[in-house]
Amino acid sequence: MKGVAAVIAPMLLSVSSAVLAGPSPGPGPAPHGSPQATADAWGSIRFLVGDWVGEGSGKPGQGRGSFSFRFDLEQKILVRRSHSEYPAAGEKPAIVHDDLMVCYPDPAGGRILAIYLDNEGHIIHYVAESDGPGRLVLVSEPRASSPGFRLTYTRLEDDAVAITFEIAPPGGTEFVPYLSGKAARAAKP
Repeated sequence: MKGVAAVIAPMLLSVSSAVLAGPSPGPGPAPHGSPQATADAWGSIRFLVGDWVGEGSGKPGQGRGSFSFRFDLEQKILVRRSHSEYPAAGEKPAIVHDDLMVCYPDPAGGRILAIYLDNEGHIIHYVAESDGPGRLVLVSEPRASSPGFRLTYTRLEDDAVAITFEIAPPGGTEFVPYLSGKAARAAKP
């Protein structure tokens, strides 16, 4: 399960709250075949933008990390970079984990998609579901031969966010908690 822990751990150390205030990108021509991202595409998840520090616990143990969510490509994508460290404990070796996640509007419209990659070679495709401002749920695309993953960010008061990561068995739909954590804003954007 070390691989799963390394995939999950940085995600739990990945967010906090606060609404990003700033100019919205204006309309403009988009290259043929590419989606035109607008401020509305990011409305419910703008609270993730910024620099964060956090800690979490679960099956891999107690860990700490830092991460950032930043817009790129004229606000057409939202990029998360994360670094986490879990110290050695008992018979478990220390874990250092780095990952990258790119969120982007679905070219078909109506939702945000994400691709997650890490330093261990894992790749996860997510579909973002939002219950409104302050809550984001990322669910992995179902695959019969792979576990399912669900990552939930819930905005808390005082520039903080609760994060829960759950896993479903291959082909299953019942998610079981694997890790939970809390992160706080380190710097305002």
